[in-house]
Amino acid sequence: MTALNELKRHLRPGQVYRRKDLARWSNAVDRHVRTLLDEGRLEKVGAGLYMTPRRTRFGEAPAKREKLVETFLGDDRFLLVSPSAFNGLGVGTTQLYNEPVVYNRKRHGRFELDGRMYDFRMRTAVPAKVSEEMLLVDLVHNADRLAEDRDEILPKALKRAQAMDRGRLARAVRDFGSARAQRLLAPVLEDHAA
Repeated sequence: MTALNELKRHLRPGQVYRRKDLARWSNAVDRHVRTLLDEGRLEKVGAGLYMTPRRTRFGEAPAKREKLVETFLGDDRFLLVSPSAFNGLGVGTTQLYNEPVVYNRKRHGRFELDGRMYDFRMRTAVPAKVSEEMLLVDLVHNADRLAEDRDEILPKALKRAQAMDRGRLARAVRDFGSARAQRLLAPVLEDHAA
């Protein structure tokens, strides 16, 4: 069996690989990757990232966002959030956003993966899942980045915070909140403690 065939044997449809992953199965990884790209057996989806195309009856499917981000980071400790999720909090946000935010512990900046921009933001603590409390803390922290008027949204967000479970909100502020979010939400949490 040739080295190229050995590499092909390890490729799985829809799977995303880093160059170093492919190097484990190849003695000439750059040449083999170039060949596989030319044959359509691999697609470049980012710097040093490749995907084996997954074909469906509707054509080629894009890489799954979670798999793409996990491979890019080399870590599964991240949280994908769309700022559009703020709309569900009932604080007056209505915009739809195309650029997902990836909270993680390794990368910071905007990166294009598989033709889509992602906003990677480093945090020391990354929640396991999205909750209303985490979203509210995130909205308070990122109010300046939103398309809506910050001065209109923030008072509504603070009022919404008063109706939330204070224990869960306090945990979200402690575990995920920036200094700004902690400062703005402190009066809400102090009212409860008093």
